Amino acid sequence: MPDHTTYPTPVIHHPIPLHSTAHGAVVPVPPAALPAVASVQLPDGRVVTGYTLTPTPPVLARPAAGSVPAWAKTTALLAPTVGGGVAAAGVGFSYAAPGLIAMSHALWSAAALVVAAVIAVPLALRSARRALTGDSGGSGGGSVRTTTHITQNITATGLFGRANGTINY
Repeated sequence: MPDHTTYPTPVIHHPIPLHSTAHGAVVPVPPAALPAVASVQLPDGRVVTGYTLTPTPPVLARPAAGSVPAWAKTTALLAPTVGGGVAAAGVGFSYAAPGLIAMSHALWSAAALVVAAVIAVPLALRSARRALTGDSGGSGGGSVRTTTHITQNITATGLFGRANGTINY
């Protein structure tokens, strides 16, 4: 039984040139003017033309553990801006405070005027009506008011029935 704990050695193929250099010298032919194309002479004398690869930039190593993260830098740069904005708002409110206080007093005055109008207008209308009718509002003297009583009798049969009624004065 074969031993499976060891692995076979890999087979490496070495290319053998098809033409020997004894037939004649190889004259390198410059490639057409193409970008990223170059001719290279191999150690066995063959000239190979192919595309060249652009070197990839090396991957930068991670910064040391003691470095400051990007979010902390951003926060540190924004902190003075936010603080300056709050300070400017405070200065603006200090300049606007007298005007704001005057506006609040004006709003309270307008509210008091509306309440006074709601109460005073009906009282003024009642006193004007009494002055026109000659009623003093007291129990003695003055004209006698007559009151009209209206009674209604309305009947309907069914949900959608026609309603009939009488009105008595």
